Amino acid sequence: MNQAVHVPSPWPVIAAGTALSLALFGLAWELWIAPLRPGGSWLALKVLPLLLACPGLWNGRIRTFQWMSLAVWLYVGESLVRILGLTQIERQMAWGSLGLSLVMAFAVLAGARAHMRRMRNTT
Repeated sequence: MNQAVHVPSPWPVIAAGTALSLALFGLAWELWIAPLRPGGSWLALKVLPLLLACPGLWNGRIRTFQWMSLAVWLYVGESLVRILGLTQIERQMAWGSLGLSLVMAFAVLAGARAHMRRMRNTT
């Protein structure tokens, strides 16, 4: 029996909502607002892990929280690099992405910590 282990509320809702927001923000950024190449770029595929994580985050699956706690730092790093962008709109988009990434990092880490605390208290 492989039973799913869940994270207590409200972290699944916050993490899933932020992941979806970051995915939509990333698509808009890379396809329409300030793409690296005119007409969009393959960099828009960076949102796929976020979209794949949304159901697991929403359902509070601890495994999804664990791997997303590592993956979210790629989005933070990309935002920090792109803050040094050439245009004002690029810098503004990078700041927005950084904000969403940090909120998501906090939600994922807080959710995993809440799960660990709950498991420690039940044993």
